[in-house]
Amino acid sequence: MHELGLLDQFLKLPHQEVSRLQAQIGREVVNLVDFSYLPARCKFIAFMPQWDFLDFLAEQARRYQSFSLRMNTEASGLIEEDGRIAGVVARGGGDELHVRADLVVAADGRGSIIRRCANLDVEDVGAPMDVLWMRLSRKETDPHQTMGRIDAGVFFIMLNRDKYWQCAFLIPKGAADRYRAKGLEAFRQQIAHIAPFTGDRLGELTSWDDIKLLTVKVDRLKRWYRDGLLCIGDCAHAMSPVGGVGINLAIQDAVATANLLHKPLSRGRCPQASLKMVQDRRLLPTRMTQRHSSPARYTCRRDRHRFPCGAYKITRAREAIS
Repeated sequence: MHELGLLDQFLKLPHQEVSRLQAQIGREVVNLVDFSYLPARCKFIAFMPQWDFLDFLAEQARRYQSFSLRMNTEASGLIEEDGRIAGVVARGGGDELHVRADLVVAADGRGSIIRRCANLDVEDVGAPMDVLWMRLSRKETDPHQTMGRIDAGVFFIMLNRDKYWQCAFLIPKGAADRYRAKGLEAFRQQIAHIAPFTGDRLGELTSWDDIKLLTVKVDRLKRWYRDGLLCIGDCAHAMSPVGGVGINLAIQDAVATANLLHKPLSRGRCPQASLKMVQDRRLLPTRMTQRHSSPARYTCRRDRHRFPCGAYKITRAREAIS
């Protein structure tokens, strides 16, 4: 945002600034990350709703005559000519659109329609967990820090969204039905045990409809491109939700794409060698992030249950709970 000259405007949007990240392991609070030491313009993470972030980017992009944004429009297929991707087929407002392009950049997420239509091979890295997402109201007397709470067999993440907590309860892969079978009250009690200050508002979870299941996938394309097509972000490499790494990697992909391809595109069609440069530039950080953000496993002596722990593998240094 600073390099684009947009930082001051950006920080006027409602957001929360976090310069340190902590986790509560059992009864002990551990400092995980301190951003105040970074040699950067902003020594913090800014948390804001995704829709505010995207609306801001769209508003700034409208200053450019070549920018066009079609809302409520979904890519449904590819236009292919002589083995080359020449555009996309889309649906919007009940109409079918054919959008031709020198280069199609697919950024339609982990369930990408584009990469499926392009028949690109996917390598499944594996994810040992799923996530139950929910929202709980927040009070002024609550802790202000964005935290993870870890106890034997439980990993609970609470993100401070000012008026409410966005909560993530990590569960073993495929275990959602097992939790539902135990009943909603048993689930509420688990949360109350690990985050006692939430006990007076757990009644806000009135049914399992208030708790959304995120099925976690960690994968990456073996090749991110075809002639006329480049995949970036979760479309190229689905990430673990732990640590919010997906959005960070996606933005880094986009910046690398713009830096590497603006000259080839200014001359017309982008050769596959240039598209390969993007994958080569971004593959190492993708592999490293997928490797280190995939939760470690530990065995809880209390119930001998193998359960995913945290991105930073904290429990290896905290044998008291392993």
